[in-house]
Amino acid sequence: MRVKRGAHSVHNLHVHLVFITKYRRAVITARVRGELVGALRRVCCDLGCELLEVDGEADHLHLLVSYPPRLSVSCLAHRLKGASAQHVRALSLPEVRSKLWGAAFWSPSYCAVSCGGASL
Repeated sequence: MRVKRGAHSVHNLHVHLVFITKYRRAVITARVRGELVGALRRVCCDLGCELLEVDGEADHLHLLVSYPPRLSVSCLAHRLKGASAQHVRALSLPEVRSKLWGAAFWSPSYCAVSCGGASL
């Protein structure tokens, strides 16, 4: 088990997040996925997190994120979804524009599942 050290804590926190596209539209092509992953990595770096894995299909993404204890999962999901959606929508890619309208990219909901653990 690889632990991280803070000023007053030792931690090894991971969360599995699932983000669904708005209306479950199949807009995540290889190009869109590359842009999303880049934006997600930048947000993780800014928040002191680490994006360990990314997988998914054309209508959703699965993320495995290592995060510090000072950061709530809801704040992490909000920041990841907001920044990645803003980045992709700013690119005005035709595969996104043709299937999604308005400013939204992600559905407003998300799934978060805690991962790992320590033996008692």
